Amino acid sequence: MMVAPFEVEKLLCRLAQLARATGIHLVVATQRPSVDVVTGLIKANFPTRIAFAVTSITDSRTILDMGGAEKLLGQGDMLYLPTDAGKPKRIQGVYVSDAEVERLVEFWADERFHALRPDTADDLLEEALIAQNGSDDIELEEEDPLLDDARDLAGRHKRLSPSLLQRRLNVGFLKAERLITALEREGVLGPRIEGESREVLVGTAPDGDA
Repeated sequence: MMVAPFEVEKLLCRLAQLARATGIHLVVATQRPSVDVVTGLIKANFPTRIAFAVTSITDSRTILDMGGAEKLLGQGDMLYLPTDAGKPKRIQGVYVSDAEVERLVEFWADERFHALRPDTADDLLEEALIAQNGSDDIELEEEDPLLDDARDLAGRHKRLSPSLLQRRLNVGFLKAERLITALEREGVLGPRIEGESREVLVGTAPDGDA
């Protein structure tokens, strides 16, 4: 809107008209609710509106044609103005923190990895390492500085796998497997089960004692 306001306004209104004709729900959002962004023509083509917390009554009027949004508390607190309503309704949207989003993405990424590869790379590489070097060679020789990070990561998840450690700690598979082995010896993780990630046995990782 700041670079090509007339072209964007025309395209948005045309898209809204086509969406309305074909039954498509179109959601458009902005962080700058000023009259040069939320124009009268755009408002006419988007009759249902939602306002989150804004800094001034002017911004609220730009969105809803009335004040109120400047009094909202944030974190999902909103005013909802449907097409057939004369005044907005105050509702609470679901608030999802950045940490929750990160945990959700990690969970589904890990689940998808195992779902797409029943014979996971974790299992195959671990078996190859044990067969070649013996189980003792995949253990940490001394207290690794990354072990504390691995404990912390385990304390925030229900299950842990070498692939998750690789992504979060930016390490190779061998280092991740050594960390997994160390955590199992401490009693933080459950035993290895083929095709599955390790179960985390404690809510808060210990400082070294089993």
